This record gives sequence, C-alpha cells and structure tokens, in this order.
Amino acid sequence: MQDILITIMYCGIGIVLMILGTFLVDLVIPCHFPTEIKNRNVAVGYITAGIYIGIGVILKSAIISPDISGAATTLLDGVRGTIIYFFIGVGICILGYLAILTMNKKYNLNKEIESGNPAAGLMVMGLFIGLSIVISGAIY
Repeated sequence: MQDILITIMYCGIGIVLMILGTFLVDLVIPCHFPTEIKNRNVAVGYITAGIYIGIGVILKSAIISPDISGAATTLLDGVRGTIIYFFIGVGICILGYLAILTMNKKYNLNKEIESGNPAAGLMVMGLFIGLSIVISGAIY
C-alpha cells in the first residue's frame, strides 16, 4: 500500500512540475501558450508536448536514481532531488532554446513559433527532449 501512495504522490508532483515547466518556458518564448493553444497553434502544441515529455524523462531518472545506486534515502530526500533536477532540466532546456535563438540568424524563431510554424515547434520539441535525455543520463 505504501508503494501505491508513493506512486500517486510522485504522479501528483509530476503533474504540478509539468505545468510549472510549461509556464517557465512560456515566459521565455514571447507568445501566450494558453491563447496560442486555443488558436490551434501547432508549433506551441509541439513545444508544450516536448517540455512535458522532457520533464517526464528527467523526473523518471531523478526518482529511480537512488534505487539504482543503492543509496538509502528518505521520501523527503527523493522529492527534494526530483524538484532540484526539475529546475536544472528546465533551466538547461531554456538555455538551449536561447542559444539556438541567439545563434540562428536566418529566421526569427520566436516569430515562426508565434505564427504556428510546425517545423519550428518540432525543432524546439526535439531540442527539449534531446536535452532531457542527456540530463537523464547524467542523473544516473
């Protein structure tokens, strides 16, 4: 029964952190995600999916890493580590986005996303998922 309660707790934390992660990314990309989703902006939909998947990958690694290492940790330590890795992961995803935005001179990525360009959304989605996989590997 305790494992079920822990699973439910981590799922709740995961949902809250995914929403928070999307909010933080929305602060960096200059368009209002809820409005853009309502307006059927596919690019923003891809980006949102990418951050959800990326955060899920990071959180999975953060949650299971103490079990893999054999380290004895308390539930509070596990939750604390999960939250720390969440902020590291979202921060790195945002830095990756800003790096691409700065280095890319051929088109304005922010404008492409705001106009709903699916290719721009898929590119950022791939960036977020790729960086999250790297972060996940570093957590182990």
